[in-house]
Parts: sequence; structure tokens; C-alpha cells
Amino acid sequence: MDTSLPLLREVRPALAADLEELLRDAGEERLARSVPGLRVHGPCRCGEAGCASLYTAPPPEGGHGPGHRNLSLPWGPGMLVLDVADGRIAFLEVLPDD
Repeated sequence: MDTSLPLLREVRPALAADLEELLRDAGEERLARSVPGLRVHGPCRCGEAGCASLYTAPPPEGGHGPGHRNLSLPWGPGMLVLDVADGRIAFLEVLPDD
């Protein structure tokens, strides 16, 4: 693990706290326990202005593979969509309610 990368809770503390709570409420205790250690590997590469999504694992070459699932969580006025790869949060998509 690259400890030089910033923790999500340092970069976006409110988002990290909300994510942990939402995961617990959704019965995803294992993922909730992982939130304090999530590191930001970089912003989304979509190129859209104002995109708040980010990688919490190294971006994959292509797709995440067979151990991948999406998890959607209602969040404030929008939604968080997590890419969970091999039981770990790999990408956090922040979708505002337009």
C-alpha cells in the first residue's frame, strides 16, 4: 500500500464519514470498516468539469474483471456508486441529482 497517497478522510472528510455510515446502513460492514484506510489514487478520468468521482485503488487497464460489482447508495441530493473489485472499494462515483 502506498502510504504517500492521501487518505479519503483527509481529502474529503464529510464524504468519508457519510460513506462509512451509508455502508453500515446498507449492511456492508466489511466495506464500512475499510473506509478509514481508503487512499485517493486520483480523480476520475472522464474529463467533465466538476466531476467529484475518484479512484480509491489504482485505475485498472480496461475493466475491473470478474470480481467486480457495483453498489449504489443514496447520498444527500444524489447518489454514490461504488465499484467494488475483489471485495475492495476501487472507485467512488459521485452523482449529483440533476
